[in-house]
Amino acid sequence: MAQSGDQQDDFGNTISVNELERIEQIAAEVVCPVPPTEARRAELKRRITALLQEQDAVLVAHYYVAEDLQSLALETGGHVADSLEMARFGHEHSASTLIVAGVRFMGETAKILNPEKRVLMVEDEATCSLDLSCPIDRFSHFCDAHPDRKVVVYANTSAEVKARSDWVVTSGIALDIVSYLTASGEKIIWAPDRHLGSYIREQTGADMLLWGGICVVHDEYRSRELQLMKQRYPDAKVLVHPESPRDVIKLADVVGSTTALVNAVRTLDARRFIVATDRGIFFKMQQAAGPGKELMEAPTKGVGATCTSCGHCPWMGMNDLEKLLNVLEKGGKDIEIAPEIRSRAAVPINRMMEFAKARGIGMASKGNA
Repeated sequence: MAQSGDQQDDFGNTISVNELERIEQIAAEVVCPVPPTEARRAELKRRITALLQEQDAVLVAHYYVAEDLQSLALETGGHVADSLEMARFGHEHSASTLIVAGVRFMGETAKILNPEKRVLMVEDEATCSLDLSCPIDRFSHFCDAHPDRKVVVYANTSAEVKARSDWVVTSGIALDIVSYLTASGEKIIWAPDRHLGSYIREQTGADMLLWGGICVVHDEYRSRELQLMKQRYPDAKVLVHPESPRDVIKLADVVGSTTALVNAVRTLDARRFIVATDRGIFFKMQQAAGPGKELMEAPTKGVGATCTSCGHCPWMGMNDLEKLLNVLEKGGKDIEIAPEIRSRAAVPINRMMEFAKARGIGMASKGNA
């Protein structure tokens, strides 16, 4: 952590460094599976493909999970996208069972939008540092202390936090919604990511109280190392997710959501790209880039521009083919959300989607982390 003591004032609440370090320690202790051999990979894909068909199930995978799962989702008629688009795809697909390769809040979002379907996680224990950093009891108390403010929460939150909000947003549509609320004279509580909230506040001039959460992946990017890397590759375009620190965002050629960054490599006239987001995105990004374009990981904590990035969410890394096969063979546990929580959480999500539709904003190109 760059600061010590308690994070106050700028973040509207108090989150101790000890709390954030505890979450970082939880992330550091996650054990990710070893990739399978080629022979085992082929066998796993064969068996999983057959079981998906037998069980009327479809696989939806986030950009950040292993390439094995992303490719299998595409090969079997599933989908690879951001969390909201994963849920929307599941709603439109005829399958009675959705299997989510990602983290817990993504499965919950899918269940909120698809209560009639069975929703299973590849890995039940996969969580998110942003979700962990925004417990519902403390957050609800904070909201109660500021009843004059609209509550806007990022999609990377629990069903309970979504149910306490007025708006749920993705990183791609957050600027539009916060600008709309500001123009309407509203003051805002933003949660949970401090960096994304700070970026939105700077861009919109909104009166926002920021919750103090962080993404353990994006918080690790460092401007000094990135500047050195830019000097080494002066022709490279820098693509940054807005969950990154402010001084890293200032070095970006493009700041955007996962889907926006994928689109950037397709449309920008550049041969090299330095990418400051989870390296799991490289599977879809390389497909979008096509031949002749080079993708490089932005440096995280380290010495000099040649340091190796560790930009990968450990909880996303818990998902693999073996666990997916186990869910299909032994049966997974359907995600359960109390009906009153689900119905309340659906309101701000649907409000966002109706806002996007009314203004012609394509949600598929405006994804979240």
